[in-house]
Amino acid sequence: MLKGEFRAAGCAWFQKRMLRCYLASRSHYKPFDGTRTARPGKDGNELMKEQDSEPQWSALTAIDWADQKHFWRLVPAGSDRQEYGELENTPEAVEVWAMGLHDRFGGRPIAVCLEQSRGSLVCLLAKYPHLVLFPVHPKTAADYRVAFCPSGAKSDSGDTASLLDLLQRHRQQLRQLQPDSVETRLLQILVETRRCIVNEKTRQKNRLTACLKLYFPQVLKWFDEVDSPLVGALLQRWGTLMELQRAHPGTLSRFFHDHNCRGEERLRERITAIQQAMPATEDPAIVEGESRKARVLVGVIETLRHSIGEYDRRIAELVASHPEGSVFGSLPGAGPALVPRLIVAFGTRRERFEAASEMQNFSGISPVTEASGKTKLVHMRWACPKFLRQTFHEFAAHSLAQSAWAKAYYDLQRRNHKDHHAAVRSLAYKCIRIIYRCWKNRQPYDEQLHLRSLQRRNSPVIGAFVPTTGGEWKLVSGFQKFSRNNC
Repeated sequence: MLKGEFRAAGCAWFQKRMLRCYLASRSHYKPFDGTRTARPGKDGNELMKEQDSEPQWSALTAIDWADQKHFWRLVPAGSDRQEYGELENTPEAVEVWAMGLHDRFGGRPIAVCLEQSRGSLVCLLAKYPHLVLFPVHPKTAADYRVAFCPSGAKSDSGDTASLLDLLQRHRQQLRQLQPDSVETRLLQILVETRRCIVNEKTRQKNRLTACLKLYFPQVLKWFDEVDSPLVGALLQRWGTLMELQRAHPGTLSRFFHDHNCRGEERLRERITAIQQAMPATEDPAIVEGESRKARVLVGVIETLRHSIGEYDRRIAELVASHPEGSVFGSLPGAGPALVPRLIVAFGTRRERFEAASEMQNFSGISPVTEASGKTKLVHMRWACPKFLRQTFHEFAAHSLAQSAWAKAYYDLQRRNHKDHHAAVRSLAYKCIRIIYRCWKNRQPYDEQLHLRSLQRRNSPVIGAFVPTTGGEWKLVSGFQKFSRNNC
């Protein structure tokens, strides 16, 4: 038995060691510009100031949420006696419970700790001003519970007791839920939902491609985009190659003209290709079954395309009237799709981030360092909002075509033997610091101002620029070609 346990422990150690070696060998994620802790530590004086600035809580409570029922635990101020109970997951039951606490404690503030930052329970509780919510990350709650219950035992009552203890002892490490403006929160929902719809459209496009490969592969060759309105209209009218070949050439010509395909040479090539095409299969089961499936997929894609257009129009309206639109609209490479996502990333509450490093860590752009003894490992930050990290990564990549400084910095990273994605992440790391300062000062981006700042600090990037007679900086001709040849 001891031998088996030792062998299992050795196997676990070997797997962990191999994982560390794999992560360390990933040359595309080298450390850049140093690493910082996820949240800067606070000294005793800062903690005392935060405690003094806190309201006088009339009670502390914790809620373990569930789909049907919530379990709550409460301790009044100045008392050690804990109360607990169950709460139905309905607006009516939450109303009775919340207003009961309001009448009992005279409307004074009550701290509520819950393992949720966005969800149905938060929506139900956020409308009561006397309930101050303290969201806790699920991993934080799980690790805190395991720290004092290593056996792994778990129950709703035990979870609320653990959350309440966390709220009582470590409240200064938790952040109150302070929602942003209505416009910003609406914009956040719209841009995230739009990305989900775009991903779903891509999924349906891949399904349609796989379907056409079985019975009608010529469509993939004749048209550049299988999810275009032209292909959708063609498949809805002529679902198979045999139906399409029975159509008169004049009918096909009018059809393509009606869908803005008026190039005569390409039109003749398409009609000739249609007449000379051979069917991929003559099996009636496959032809009828897959053609029906293709028509359904085309209809789904058309609906998704229309929804994306509606979202784009509403997002553009919100950005045009948003107070932060001018700041983020001035960033190079930030177009109609990225400007609203950057607005959502920072929001309107300037006190949310005290330093640019907090956004770098929160977004997952900065790496994480694990050090123990002689072992040091730098790897990607896994615990982060993936959509937010993707936003900054995409913005940095798009800025290469619009910003001479960004292109020079990217080329410098490539010359330092970093691959494309590592160089883009490093650029995103720098971009966050610039965007943070523009956002904090409510000042649009000015690349010449940034280049003058780089000159004062003697940055190596400034070597790619030369000053002009007007006092501005211009990228050296041929620098991009030189840097690519020396990657």
